[in-house]
Amino acid sequence: MNHTDINEQAVPTVEENTQIPTAPAAKKKEKRFKEGRRIKTLPPLTVITPFIMKKRNDALNYYTDSIEIDDAERFIAEKRAQGLTGFGLMHIFLAAYVRTVAEKPGINRFIRGQRIYARNNIEICLTIKKEMNPNSPDVVVKFFPKADATATDIYNEVNSVIEQSRATNDSDFEGLMNVLVKLPAFLFRFTIGTFTLLDYYRMLPRFLTKLSPFHGSYFITSMGSLGIRPIYHHIYNFGNVPLFTSLGTKYKENYIKSDGTVGTRRKVDFKVVMDERICDGFYYASALKTMMYYIRHPEKLDYPPEKVVPDVR
Repeated sequence: MNHTDINEQAVPTVEENTQIPTAPAAKKKEKRFKEGRRIKTLPPLTVITPFIMKKRNDALNYYTDSIEIDDAERFIAEKRAQGLTGFGLMHIFLAAYVRTVAEKPGINRFIRGQRIYARNNIEICLTIKKEMNPNSPDVVVKFFPKADATATDIYNEVNSVIEQSRATNDSDFEGLMNVLVKLPAFLFRFTIGTFTLLDYYRMLPRFLTKLSPFHGSYFITSMGSLGIRPIYHHIYNFGNVPLFTSLGTKYKENYIKSDGTVGTRRKVDFKVVMDERICDGFYYASALKTMMYYIRHPEKLDYPPEKVVPDVR
């Protein structure tokens, strides 16, 4: 994993104009303890794909692109002037992803036991350093934004989990790992194998999947803080994270304007690695366009979405 520097077309259409229905009281407890619900109305080809490509690394697609960030940087300056010290491009990417899930919930699915599930929550993982020096260990933080979160909501939630992480010696997950790594190698292998088996059969306790950086909706990292271009970061076979984004350094690009003069714009490169089994290519493309739209128009992230679209049943 790589550490994250957190300080750093047409409007897509919404597929359904219905809000997520309020869950009956009897089912609220079920949602609290389970990661998601199995989707039973998918096309046959989508259903059989996880049986053909059994491991996540069998089913990876790679995407690279660049995006203009002049408007994003103006938005960042406005937010910092409002007192959101440290608000950066990472927060815009995170808010754009959350807004995309609100409109395109299919990218928030996951594979469990070779079946496709719609996730109940949005679970985002970041890797940070407690101190910005080479000897400081990487620490994974995880937060659970609501689908109607604004850019300011995302900023506040990210800052909160980072402050909590830096204020403690070890997170709960780190504490568990510190115990496991002290086991003899054969017991360590057995334990990880047991976790993997329980995960496959949907029996891994929810408190572990909530702690685990290998379980979640989305993982994002910034290579820009290291001064290098983005990488294609692999997705782990263990767990169920279907989407990993890597950002690079910001740079200036010259371009020819419509009047023939030369202009300059700020851009950033990014790369995405995705598990193709959760939805088809058309849906992924639509979701990526939606996300890029909101990065180009971050002012729209100042307001919650009008509708939150539920995934199919």
